[in-house]
Amino acid sequence: MPTTTTPLPFTTARLDALPLEPAYAEEMAAVLADPALYVFTGGGPPDPTALRSRYERQSAGSPDPGERWWNWVLRVRADGTLAGYVQATVRGPRAEIAWVIGTPWQGRGYASEAARGLAAHLVEAGGVRELVAHVHPDHAASEAVATAVGLRPTGEWEDGERRWTGNPLVPGAR
Repeated sequence: MPTTTTPLPFTTARLDALPLEPAYAEEMAAVLADPALYVFTGGGPPDPTALRSRYERQSAGSPDPGERWWNWVLRVRADGTLAGYVQATVRGPRAEIAWVIGTPWQGRGYASEAARGLAAHLVEAGGVRELVAHVHPDHAASEAVATAVGLRPTGEWEDGERRWTGNPLVPGAR
């Protein structure tokens, strides 16, 4: 089981996954500004002040000592811009994961690359052996990401989203 609140950074072929800090709020608010990102999840674009507050809470960690909130922003190495985030709620050998890529960076494979990198990192740094994600049934792109990381849909549902589970793919498989 992971023992730190703050996750370690990790990299993929094109992305640097940097531990979440409140200082990223303003740039991330711009990344998350397109209302189209919320079609399947609900809600809307956060303002920088609200996002900073959320990042402060997330960075402080879970109040449950058996649970880790690990969050990373994704920086595109080629141009230095933030493009999205990945996150994991880790409980022992199991992690619930999620990913979001800003609209301007979609269609480039960043979400699959980041999710595969996250899975490998969780195995290596966190001892994770099972992944879970919740995907809206009409969100084909997120289903493709879940499949790329080795997850399969189950018959279980939560808040209108299907639960996907699986064992992480072999680290380094990109």
